[in-house]
Amino acid sequence: MTGVEFISESTVNNVRWIEFNRPPVNAFIRSMVEATRDAIAVAAADDEIRVVLLASAVDGYFSAGADLNEFKGMTSDDMRDWVGLCHEIATLLRSSPKPLLAAIHGIAVGGGLEMTLHCDMRFAADNARLGQPEVSIAFIPPIATTQALVRLIGRPRTLKYLYEGRLVKAAEAHAWGLVDELCEPDQLRSDVQEYAEGLTKQSATALAAIRRTVTIGGGMTFDDGMQLELETASALADTADFAEGIDAFLTKRTPRWERH
Repeated sequence: MTGVEFISESTVNNVRWIEFNRPPVNAFIRSMVEATRDAIAVAAADDEIRVVLLASAVDGYFSAGADLNEFKGMTSDDMRDWVGLCHEIATLLRSSPKPLLAAIHGIAVGGGLEMTLHCDMRFAADNARLGQPEVSIAFIPPIATTQALVRLIGRPRTLKYLYEGRLVKAAEAHAWGLVDELCEPDQLRSDVQEYAEGLTKQSATALAAIRRTVTIGGGMTFDDGMQLELETASALADTADFAEGIDAFLTKRTPRWERH
């Protein structure tokens, strides 16, 4: 199996939905992880795709994490290879020039949830449950999760969350900043799609620049981040979208971005 059958893809108004689809609970096997990586890479490189969404096509489950049968008998070298594959996904997500959103419903634990930590915004159904239970198998969440979590919710909260390994309600996750928007369960897809379509009306060049300076710059020293901001702003001044944006504003018309 290539794993492609475990990923559902669709495009609605330049918004690409990448949905985990391995019933009954979206437990990840290696081929499914590889297919997810490949789907993200293709979407990031497609100029017709303006926003990428991670979601689940399985009722009741966003992700159950790794299928633990994959881990039976693993050596440290085997695990290094598995985590390296997971880190490829984290790198792809963090380096994407396009906005990334997540639509989380049902039970969301382990690897699938970890991928959403590298998205720009996480929308969750208000009855969703989120968790990182790896401590129960004497493990850690490996999709650059320890690094993403501490930047999202701080060190004390991250340690408590990972130490306990419990499921938390969406409202609690929202209070921490782990979830950005709470939605009625039957409105989750439409709410995320509506938000994504709003982003497609912005300059793709500007969105990519914002995403890069915030995501990459946020891991730098303040002075280095300022330098990245300086170089990025300077480069934007030479783009067709910047000229179009200025002209559209001054002439009071809707801008026509280059990549629309």
